[in-house]
Amino acid sequence: MGARLLLLASQRALRGPAQQLLPSLCHGLQLELGSLNQQASAITPAGSALLTQPRTFTSSAPSLYNGRFGREGTPSSYYAPIRAPTNYGIRVVPEKTAFVVERFGKFSRVLDAGLHFLVPLVDKIAYVHTLKEMAIPISHQTAITKDNVTITIDGVLYVKVMDPVRASYGVDNALYAVGQLAQTTMRSELGKITLDKTFEEREALNLAIVASINGAAEAWGLTCLRYEIKDITP
Repeated sequence: MGARLLLLASQRALRGPAQQLLPSLCHGLQLELGSLNQQASAITPAGSALLTQPRTFTSSAPSLYNGRFGREGTPSSYYAPIRAPTNYGIRVVPEKTAFVVERFGKFSRVLDAGLHFLVPLVDKIAYVHTLKEMAIPISHQTAITKDNVTITIDGVLYVKVMDPVRASYGVDNALYAVGQLAQTTMRSELGKITLDKTFEEREALNLAIVASINGAAEAWGLTCLRYEIKDITP
């Protein structure tokens, strides 16, 4: 009985200081929360907009297609090569797609659409090409006609990969090379005619640009199907 009374007395002695400290702790927490609220309200509207605005991440490597092996990015970067997938021993190639496989750094074979088995760590998927027709926009550029008039012109180039091996090893970046060739060829063809003829013979100008591009793009495994001039601004 004496021990129980002693235990109750000690519990009451400890409970008293704890009950006295509890109001002070609650008051301190209220003051801390009040200061945090004041700091949050002091943020400027621009700052709050930055906090609430979702963050977006963009890639500097651009592209034409979306999908697992496609390209993603802004329309200004259509020339980035398609990302090559990792070799896990078994690979399904999508329709209208070609995988260029290297073995020990040397060209081995081209995989067409379907199921294929590869040797991990030995075979490497080095390049991926789409066999679909691609529309490459040619940005605005200035050109000088035969009668010394400066004009601004842009267009769309339609190309297709015919030989994946040449498109991989014939030039460093086949799409970029054919895009630059289209720009230089367009300036060269416009320099042969006058300003009046540029509006009248647009179809003949398109055919002349296609013929000039195909002469050089054959070695790159590409073929230019057609070229369309969009806008001509004197």
